[in-house]
Amino acid sequence: MIRRNFAWRGVAVLGAASLALAACSNSSDEPEAGSSSAATSAVGDGVLTIGTLLPQTGSLAFLGPPEFAGVKLAVKDINAAGGVLGKDVVETDTDSGDTSTDIASQSVNKLLAEKADVVIGAASSSVSLSVIDKITGAGVVQISPANTSDQFTTYNDKGLYFRTAPPDKLQGRVLGDLIVADGNATVGLLVMQDAYGTGLAASVKSAVESGGGQVVAQEVYDPKAADFSAEVGKIKAANPSAIVMIGFDETKKIVPKLVEVGLTAKTKKWYFVDGNLSNYGDEFPKGTFETAKGTTPGAKADDAFQTALKTVDPSLKDFTYAAESYDATVLTALAAIAAKSDAPGDYVKQLAAVSKGGEKCTEFKACADLLNAGKDIDYDGKSGPVEWNDAGDPSEATIGIYQYGADNKYTNVGYQSGKIDG
Repeated sequence: MIRRNFAWRGVAVLGAASLALAACSNSSDEPEAGSSSAATSAVGDGVLTIGTLLPQTGSLAFLGPPEFAGVKLAVKDINAAGGVLGKDVVETDTDSGDTSTDIASQSVNKLLAEKADVVIGAASSSVSLSVIDKITGAGVVQISPANTSDQFTTYNDKGLYFRTAPPDKLQGRVLGDLIVADGNATVGLLVMQDAYGTGLAASVKSAVESGGGQVVAQEVYDPKAADFSAEVGKIKAANPSAIVMIGFDETKKIVPKLVEVGLTAKTKKWYFVDGNLSNYGDEFPKGTFETAKGTTPGAKADDAFQTALKTVDPSLKDFTYAAESYDATVLTALAAIAAKSDAPGDYVKQLAAVSKGGEKCTEFKACADLLNAGKDIDYDGKSGPVEWNDAGDPSEATIGIYQYGADNKYTNVGYQSGKIDG
């Protein structure tokens, strides 16, 4: 459960008392939670194999480069420090695509055939929901750097699913607080139809109403639709002071419709989430997004980390979820060292333990040295403390708040951190 009253630290953004966070998912038919089938036992072979299930194609492809870079940098750092169990860590990459294809399922088949000890991904909550039973049913650990759907907190994952991104209840609460703090009495929601979209919208609505605001329109749309004029028309008729867009790449089709009917970023306050917080640049006329705000999970990727990420991907321009991907990989390696085994059934028992409660360490080599000396560790990573709770959710989260300029690109305007109760 999430604490209803937040003790935020580091409050300092645009004069707002509470600011926002956002999340990642995609649309699809989802498997029923609570599957009771027993997981088979994946057997270790002495070599820790990291499998990635991250977007190279599809509606979240823009998140792929930083996520892949985070994993690759972690593997590079781990192997430079001696690897795991005396051997180099091996990485095998696959495409998660999105839920309009069967790419994720095929990729998981490939990873399982290659004896991956962990699957890092997917970025989309709905993609993860479509393959989680296949991964955990094979006795393999799954760690997502970007899933935020609340469904994972109670999903029957056999204790094998973890994530380094926070759940949407927190995100929705803080986003709603931001909207109200910005002086918006009425709000319109344009919401992608899937677990992430509708779940986050419910949390935003609750927070807005708790703060004294009113959601005057909520239009849920099919992200595969060819046109969004009807939904935009209903938002216009409701005449809200703020418009929240919870979606992905289809946002590029929605924004022109808003502008067309006079609901511009200058006449209404626009808010985005991490699924559509993108540097749109020259894709739109100058000033289209100016003054709009958006949020995304994660502590600041400091200059040293950004420079290091560019050693594995020199073309990298965005760093969203890079830190979460890095930490997911490092924590897996540390857990394997603690367990003295790369077998998922063995090291999974150490995953939460290496994230909390022991001697603080922030770099893989230092943490590995402590483990090899028989010490208990508490890894604080690039994305924050992590500290996994019993549900496999991070018990703390850092929130980045961003604002668009006239160039249709966003810049950071602050960070906040808060605790999550499991």
